[in-house]
Amino acid sequence: MASAPYALPPRPRFDWHLRTRTLALGPRTRIMAILNVTPDSFSDGGSFLSPDQAITHALQLLDAGADILDIGGESTRPNATPVTPEQEQARILPIIEAILKARPQTILSIDTFHAATARLAVESGAEIVNDVSGHTWDPAMAATCAQLACGVVLMHARGTPQTWHTLPPLPPGQILPTVLSGLRESLTAAHTAGTPSNKILLDPGFGFGKLGDDNYVLHAQFAHLHQLGRPLLSGTSRKGFLRKTLLQLPSVPESLLYATTASNTAAILAGAHVLRVHDVPAAIAAAAIADSILHVTNLEVATS
Repeated sequence: MASAPYALPPRPRFDWHLRTRTLALGPRTRIMAILNVTPDSFSDGGSFLSPDQAITHALQLLDAGADILDIGGESTRPNATPVTPEQEQARILPIIEAILKARPQTILSIDTFHAATARLAVESGAEIVNDVSGHTWDPAMAATCAQLACGVVLMHARGTPQTWHTLPPLPPGQILPTVLSGLRESLTAAHTAGTPSNKILLDPGFGFGKLGDDNYVLHAQFAHLHQLGRPLLSGTSRKGFLRKTLLQLPSVPESLLYATTASNTAAILAGAHVLRVHDVPAAIAAAAIADSILHVTNLEVATS
């Protein structure tokens, strides 16, 4: 008897409960656009540091179709210089206020691992706290997010930006178990503090302590993250492991747009619910095609 043809598994559906609204995840890929108001981020540091530049770019990202704006006031690139929460807040709070004044319905996320910044950002109107440390770098963050009753992104990070260059490589067979274990610990911390599961999105943290080709191992095993029972975010936009691969080609493309698009498509087909990206139009185009493929898979499951 011939075996059944291979088919992609259907993407699980969730309702992501934010601070004041609910976002359906699964029917189509959601796009989280990156707005870094920093002088030293790895891709766009300094490009949007002034309020006028940041607000103009924010509105462009929204007009291009972004579902969420993720605002960051501190770089987490390798060897980044730490800033104080007060410096971070001085960068991001005026931007939050201006964006919501111009577009009151915007879903804003604050990219921070400082509980004090998270509190002020949410009190200023942000719906989501995107904690790249998964509630591990600031002991007050888990309780703060629970008190704020906001949406939460818990990301896995191995080490810190200041220690990544000293980390030993992980054996390929240990990469997924390390990420799963770390994300389970972050989930436990969030739940213990009082954040319910329906407010939590998980991010495996491409590039955050994963070295070079480690990221491709994680990419290939992305679908295994569904065992955690929460919606998933993929954030590979313009990252160093993509650049490293391009540098091995005889003719290197001028930008990382094509590489990011390929990575985004692969992540969606593995079940990613949200993409965190710099280039919104390209991500939307990739999602339209990948979502159409997943839609056929869902129809096959429904009629089988």
